Amino acid sequence: MTALEDVLDRVDRTLVEVGDRFPLYADDRWRTTARGSWAAGCWVGLLWLRAKMTGSSRALRDAESWSARLECWADADTATQGLILWYGAAAGSRLGLSDVATPVALRGARSLASRFDARAGVVPWGTAFGDTPDVRARIDGVPGALPLLAWAGDLGIARAHTERHLRLCGAAPAWRWDGTTWRPEAVPPPGWSRGDAWLLLAAADAVAWLGDDFVEPAHAAADAWPGHVPFAVGADGPLDTSAAAIAAVALLKLGRRTEATAILRRLEDDHLVHGGLLNGCYDSHTGVAVDHELVWGDFFLALALAVAGGEVGAHDL
Repeated sequence: MTALEDVLDRVDRTLVEVGDRFPLYADDRWRTTARGSWAAGCWVGLLWLRAKMTGSSRALRDAESWSARLECWADADTATQGLILWYGAAAGSRLGLSDVATPVALRGARSLASRFDARAGVVPWGTAFGDTPDVRARIDGVPGALPLLAWAGDLGIARAHTERHLRLCGAAPAWRWDGTTWRPEAVPPPGWSRGDAWLLLAAADAVAWLGDDFVEPAHAAADAWPGHVPFAVGADGPLDTSAAAIAAVALLKLGRRTEATAILRRLEDDHLVHGGLLNGCYDSHTGVAVDHELVWGDFFLALALAVAGGEVGAHDL
């Protein structure tokens, strides 16, 4: 069994375990949520990849039914609509399988565009997860949002949103706008490896969707990636395999196959157990799931393996 087959076989078992709830992270058992939080699209994306790779009509029905459940996010006040709807709702169309969730993805893109703050130059992070209505920029508000906006035709907003985040987030992953000035926030902290991986993915997608202006910053971000499984924050503490999986996808998008393959080999050899990518860190600051299987780690690993194997195009998702 290949590593990708192993991950997708794990999806079969997860479906049985979680019932009608979205998986988020696991130790012995999955911790689940009713709506999936910001990672909902990663779970549905795994189901779309399973349908693509297996050709099973049952797998396609599973992906379609779960993607319909993402409609609750189409008008939510969160920049992570991109992560949720690009990888979850737009994926059926992008993979050539089904357009059933395309209207939800397009509605989400319109919602994102409608909240663009022209003075700040971003679609704000938003209030859907309990944050105050201050205008914030976080690097995890760009992946997914950029291709979703560009795919829907909002190229100007996609460019402005991406450019502002890439300028800010090389120094810190989160910023607050006070009406005149951007100021860094303490959480997530500088040195957050998943933030660095999101930045690399955003820059790689910018090359594909927005053009050659982003080639230099994208490869600069790739050059800065450590080439191994990083610590979650800084130079010690728990690892975050999910950051490495995200980086592998980004490196493949940039044509840096040798580096991506080296990361994938390390993940397969040292961290993939019974189809689950272990040793991921959700949030070291609060101590939540600091050494766990994470649903987004599984998804980006599966996507990287599918792209590396030629089953999925580098820019399909």
